[in-house]
Amino acid sequence: MLHQASHPIPASINRLFRLPLLSLLLFGLFFSACKGHDTDDRAHDSPYMKIMDDMMRRMEAQAKTQDPDHDYATQMVLHHEAAVQMGQEELRTGSNQEMKTMAQDIVAKQQAQITQFNAFTSGHQPRQPLVPQFNAIQKANMDRMMAASDGRTLTARPDFDFAQLMVDHHQAAIDNSEALLQHGRETTTRTLAQTIITDQRREIAMLQDWLTRNRQVRLHSA
Repeated sequence: MLHQASHPIPASINRLFRLPLLSLLLFGLFFSACKGHDTDDRAHDSPYMKIMDDMMRRMEAQAKTQDPDHDYATQMVLHHEAAVQMGQEELRTGSNQEMKTMAQDIVAKQQAQITQFNAFTSGHQPRQPLVPQFNAIQKANMDRMMAASDGRTLTARPDFDFAQLMVDHHQAAIDNSEALLQHGRETTTRTLAQTIITDQRREIAMLQDWLTRNRQVRLHSA
């Protein structure tokens, strides 16, 4: 019985086939990574996202006392300052009058509350018992805000991007204010927290309503 001779493929030919395949695989991985990086860069090129990124760095670097009322007030000053900057950016670059009116209202309210928070902290000394878990709650709320903002499809159109990111920004303020109502002990901060919850829930509803009503405008102009 005749047996067909078996001729092994030379190693040099094997390498010849493997190298182009390896190159294609590496190119695909590189292209995917670059594409994802470009998308992330476009999001963080937004002036609103730059304000939020800077706010996060400042809030994380700020010294904590582990007194809920004191830390809520000092952190909320930085949070409000970012909202004021975002509102001013909308007033400078936005074109929709309804959204510019909302931005002006947000700027006015939050500047006034910054003054109230600063007045509180200037005359308040942190007191016992300390509540270190409050800082962890605030940090988790802020991280959740940034995750939500990172997941947004930004348009490079000021009115839409301001509305989208302000929803996330307001929600973090509400979450931190609710945490203060649970752990805080001072009347001043508790009153401010309740005002923030009431005002910003209403403003979130208005922002979401505006986004819904203007969704088709955004799609047609994309």
